[in-house]
Amino acid sequence: MSGRKTDAFKSWLIAIAILFSLSPNVIFFAVSQVEGLSNEQKVVSRNQALNTTATLFVGLAVIINAYYAAKRTEALKKSAIAAEKSNEIGVQNLQLAQERLITERLTAAITQLGHEHVATRTGAIYALEKIAQESPKQYWTIMEILSAFVRENSGIKPEQENTLEELGKVTKVSTDLQAALTVIGRRNWEQDQENQQLDLRNTDIRQVDLSNANLQRLDLRGANLTKANLQKANLFAANLEGAKLCSTTLYEANLQSCNLQEANLHGANLNRANLSGANLRSANLSGASLRAANFCEANLYKANLQSCNLKVANLSKAKLFLANLQGAKLGKANLQETGLIGANLKQANLNGANLQQANLNAAKLEHTEMFFANLSEASLREANLYGANMMGTNLQKTMFHEANLCGANLMGVDLFGTNLCDVKLSGAILTGAKNLQSHQIRFAVGDRTTVLPDYLDIPTHWMRSEHSQKSVAEAET
Repeated sequence: MSGRKTDAFKSWLIAIAILFSLSPNVIFFAVSQVEGLSNEQKVVSRNQALNTTATLFVGLAVIINAYYAAKRTEALKKSAIAAEKSNEIGVQNLQLAQERLITERLTAAITQLGHEHVATRTGAIYALEKIAQESPKQYWTIMEILSAFVRENSGIKPEQENTLEELGKVTKVSTDLQAALTVIGRRNWEQDQENQQLDLRNTDIRQVDLSNANLQRLDLRGANLTKANLQKANLFAANLEGAKLCSTTLYEANLQSCNLQEANLHGANLNRANLSGANLRSANLSGASLRAANFCEANLYKANLQSCNLKVANLSKAKLFLANLQGAKLGKANLQETGLIGANLKQANLNGANLQQANLNAAKLEHTEMFFANLSEASLREANLYGANMMGTNLQKTMFHEANLCGANLMGVDLFGTNLCDVKLSGAILTGAKNLQSHQIRFAVGDRTTVLPDYLDIPTHWMRSEHSQKSVAEAET
């Protein structure tokens, strides 16, 4: 309410107060001048007038009290608004002071990153971590600064061969680099910038200890992590294309949806690691330990898995086209619906493995052990199983069209509904085979060396075919 309005209202209140104060005298005077009233009636009239006047005074007092109460409320409201504005200004000033302090601390820490002493640089790294925790605005900037520090101080040296001697000479990363990578590994990844990755490409960080570290979505292309400790590390969707992970510990690591194309994982420990959906195209996993690892729907096209341990591993629906699995141990592995077209499984161990509905067309399985494996409904068109040991294997409804089973051990196998059209069975042993019918071997290619179950006779056309082959051989000599 403005000053003028307040003065006018006060004037009115004063006038009303004067009027009410004079009203009793006026009433007494008016009553006394009325003729024809007895003294008793005059007294009653005066009392009524006084009561009315008292009521009016009470009403006036209520109005005045309400007015001043409103004025007090308005004053308190103005005081509260003023206090709130003062608090806001105080908070803003405090925030500005804090930001200035953070900026000063950040500048000092960055300056110390270039100090000649390792201890000073290490302290600066942990100071930057503290600032990142306290100031979300500076978080991503600090993470990029630490990534740049690692890149600048661990550039890849000229390529060296991964001989056992050189691997033994690998030295640990420096204290300050370990500190920087540790801070990156325990960052709050939920604050990472959307669609951006921390850049650690082509860094030489051999033997770094990043166990249990959070490294998801990092860009580690071409990085050298030889003999690093990445046990239980989270590398979800990280980019490790062309990275060196020779003899690296990745036990129970999360490599889901990770890009490991052409990466070198020779001799690495990936036991119980999660590689579902990972891209391992042309990766080198030779001699690696992959026991109970999860490769569900992973891409292993042309990957080198020679002599690796894949026992109890999950390779269901994985793509292993043209992969090298020579001498690999796949005992009790899950290869259901796995693509193994043209894969090299020579001398591999598939005992008890589940290959149901797997695609093994043109695969190389010479001298492979497949005791009691499950190959039901699998496709082995033109596959080479020469000398393979498939004793007790489930071959129900398996497609062997034009496959080579010469010299294979098929004792006790289940051949219910199996397609043996144009399959080579010379020297194969089918003793104790189950559910093998004469019409199934009618179109197979065998001879006297083929050992059939006791309830089946050697087809006559096998004998004729063998006789004609001998006649041709004699004529040529």
